[in-house]
Amino acid sequence: MGQAGRVSVAAHPPITAVRAIVARALAEDLEPLGDLSAALVPADATAQGALVPRVDGVLAGCRSADEVFVQLGGGVAITWLADDGDDVHAGTPIADVHGPLATVLTGERTALNLLGHLSGIATLTRRHVDAVAAAGHPEVVVWDTRKTIPGLRALQKAAVRAGGGRNHRGNLSEWVMLKDNHLAHLGITAGVELARRTWPGRTIHVECDRFEQVVEAAAAGASAILLDNMDVEEVRRCVEHVDGAPGGRRTLLEVSGGVTLETIGAYASTGVDCISVGALTNAAPVLDIGLDLEGGT
Repeated sequence: MGQAGRVSVAAHPPITAVRAIVARALAEDLEPLGDLSAALVPADATAQGALVPRVDGVLAGCRSADEVFVQLGGGVAITWLADDGDDVHAGTPIADVHGPLATVLTGERTALNLLGHLSGIATLTRRHVDAVAAAGHPEVVVWDTRKTIPGLRALQKAAVRAGGGRNHRGNLSEWVMLKDNHLAHLGITAGVELARRTWPGRTIHVECDRFEQVVEAAAAGASAILLDNMDVEEVRRCVEHVDGAPGGRRTLLEVSGGVTLETIGAYASTGVDCISVGALTNAAPVLDIGLDLEGGT
């Protein structure tokens, strides 16, 4: 899909998060009586097969699929032919699967659900990253948001990394972000000063939806400014103001709100640092991946 080979092992989520999420997913599928259908399969039946994408995309979620079969036990082995962050192609296997047929059948849907969802996020992220690069601005970072499925954030944000994007704050404890509903009560200058006194050393990020707010936030010493739902020319004006301030740019500039594959290149051309796209995690279509078995023996 364009930018393969640049993603490191940082694309993988923390194994503790993987274990917890997989445990919940398996409990959802197996309680209270286990897999009634797989219980009918002869205990000595084995299966050989492959995980195969039906469409081109970017892979994510390998550790999650592995963990499904680790937690089920029974000796299912997955031999990966690709890793998180790799381009994958329709009809080309990404992993070989071998083990007890009953266990393979029990874990199949949980593993595929996680692989498909996370690979869909990685694929959509890569498309946005490629669109920014095609516009001639590969230095502009494609950011995700906190618009994630509750309980899946660590995996979804890892999938964004697998697609070549980067992570915005992971949760409310990571840094201060003053959005419109905060600012209605605090004000920009007073809010930034209070945040600096209360949480020294933390990033202070201020949301602005008009030029005058950007001027105030920059003067107040905000660490980062979110340019919310502005058109391209408004963003360009804000960048020029901040870049022209004494001492050069004093704050990171982020574009957010309504950004699409069709518009992200134009926004990247304004000179902003980051462009955040909520759709990466809340609207990515699943990448269709199937398990093709040769049959039990």
